[in-house]
Amino acid sequence: MQIAKNSVVTFHYTLSNVGGEELESSDQNQPALYLHGHNNIMPALESALEGKQAGDELSVTLEAKDAYGERRPDSIQRVPIKHLVNAPKRIRPGMAVQVNTQSGPQAATVLKVGKFNVDVDSNHPLAGMSLSFALQVVDVREATDDEIAHGHAHGPGGHHH
Repeated sequence: MQIAKNSVVTFHYTLSNVGGEELESSDQNQPALYLHGHNNIMPALESALEGKQAGDELSVTLEAKDAYGERRPDSIQRVPIKHLVNAPKRIRPGMAVQVNTQSGPQAATVLKVGKFNVDVDSNHPLAGMSLSFALQVVDVREATDDEIAHGHAHGPGGHHH
């Protein structure tokens, strides 16, 4: 079966920067799972996988704009420590935190810690980077009616209810 809209795709991946440094891999874990055609992965990756089938391997290099986006300088802010969700007692630069916003909690990385405020960066950690994905399609199957209705794949590597 070829990958097309409403197929559930199981795949392994290795994510590297364009210098070849491995950043993440599913090889030691369960493969990833997604519902094709429902914006569950990066659109450029989904396009590259269209028409592929189990056993296919491919490499895809994405510019920053097609991956996690360009870095946005306006995503660096100073916020009161009290706006951090479940903040540990000792906050350190480099820590991942959640900032309570009007739109709900937002992920951020601590840049600098003061007595009452922290400087945080809400850019994705891989924003601004061109990335290479080595993909191996493990399985392709038709989605269930529930998966289509919910807009995502169910089961190991997918969404659980």
